[in-house]
Amino acid sequence: MTIAITDVVLRDAHQSLFATRLRLDDMLPIAAALDDVGYGSLECWGGATFDACIRFLGEDPWLRLRELKKAMPKTPLQMLLRGQNLLGYRHYADDVVERFVERAVKNGMDVFRVFDAMNDPRNMKAALQAVRSHGAHAQGTLSYTTSPAHTLQTWLDLTEQLLETGVDSIAIKDMSGILTPMAAFELVSEIKKRFEVRLHLHCHATTGMAEMALLKAIEAGVDGVDTAISSMSATYGHPATEALVATLAGTKYDTGLDILKLENIAAYFREVRKKYHAFEGQLKGYDSRILVAQVPGGMLTNLESQLKQQNAADRL
Repeated sequence: MTIAITDVVLRDAHQSLFATRLRLDDMLPIAAALDDVGYGSLECWGGATFDACIRFLGEDPWLRLRELKKAMPKTPLQMLLRGQNLLGYRHYADDVVERFVERAVKNGMDVFRVFDAMNDPRNMKAALQAVRSHGAHAQGTLSYTTSPAHTLQTWLDLTEQLLETGVDSIAIKDMSGILTPMAAFELVSEIKKRFEVRLHLHCHATTGMAEMALLKAIEAGVDGVDTAISSMSATYGHPATEALVATLAGTKYDTGLDILKLENIAAYFREVRKKYHAFEGQLKGYDSRILVAQVPGGMLTNLESQLKQQNAADRL
């Protein structure tokens, strides 16, 4: 079974590593090379990028989407959508949700990963239905966390509710890097045992468990995983694409991706990343405190940046 790779370098990688500041001008020169790799999809929009384009970069997020689609016509483009919140910070009316999705599809979006921070399927329903009605791929999301209230049955019930709503696939979103390898194996195994659904796993590297969690999930039958090109991976970000490709090469899970093509992309971002040094997070290596605090990787560098702007970095 070939494992599909979604590379998050154009969205969650830079959101996690340097506060969502990667500019379109630094994406377009490498877009053709990314399009040529053969990824299952490329995450490039949504999350905090819409806000950052307007608030910090002086860019039109819709123009960004159109330009990326033009530059990468072969690879499905993917976004992260906050359900009823869309890409804002409050709930929007159903007709606004439907219209936003319609415009996103029209401008080039193919795959919508729809999540709700409270794991309430009611907050994902309108967005998921809008995505499917406009012919795009609707991916429902389990926002993974741990607490006395969150059991294996919690995730099985949510999976069933999302399937009843209507989805094309399910993503397990471990945004804080707290999914242990054994828990990943159990969760994927049980979902696959009970439901016929394509399953994808997203993990952050913050605590040091992500690579192990991906591998155990692959052994359990997950269909696809998220990674980031090596020069844009690790710390608050994600497991390295090349490492997983090499790990699975020659096995029944072989991704079929070419390491040499990936190295050229890594070399490009190795240089580009230097421009954004001022926005880099403080983390070197791993942070075991996140096992308790459970702060999402995509939030940490943005939080650090905002605290610095308020002369309150010591509060972190």
